[in-house]
Amino acid sequence: MTLISCKKENDKQQNIEETQIEKNNIDTIEISKKHKINKITCDLDGDKRNEVVEIVRSTKSGKSGLRIVFGNGKRTDYFGMGNDILKQGFDEIDWAGIFEKAPKNEIYWNNVNDEGEIVSEEEIKESDKIKLLNDGIYIHAEESCGGGIIYLKNGKYEWIQQE
Repeated sequence: MTLISCKKENDKQQNIEETQIEKNNIDTIEISKKHKINKITCDLDGDKRNEVVEIVRSTKSGKSGLRIVFGNGKRTDYFGMGNDILKQGFDEIDWAGIFEKAPKNEIYWNNVNDEGEIVSEEEIKESDKIKLLNDGIYIHAEESCGGGIIYLKNGKYEWIQQE
């Protein structure tokens, strides 16, 4: 009986230690206090229900990113917070001073070429221009060049480079 009791006590202690380790590894997502505007609404998927897009910060990585809560309540997506954002070479968006809806039916294009030079609208082929069928998310550095638009195309996130 004593061995069984000790064994249970050891198991109980091990479970307490495992729970403490799990609690220490939990990531808490908080609304960014660094950004003046940290929440927008827009219809990314065209279902006539607004998504809530927030700039958030991971307490685990200390880095910012986006949380997108879909209007139907069935999906939440995250970008950044230490993970690469759409293969753009950055993993947080602390640099974003402008955060707003990119309205549907507007025409956009990547205005930076492969050499990193800004190109004018006249240099862009009509076939390279993108008309947003639904709203997008516009993020941009406030006092310098750089940013882009995140939008959904056929259920997949895409990026349009702006400056």
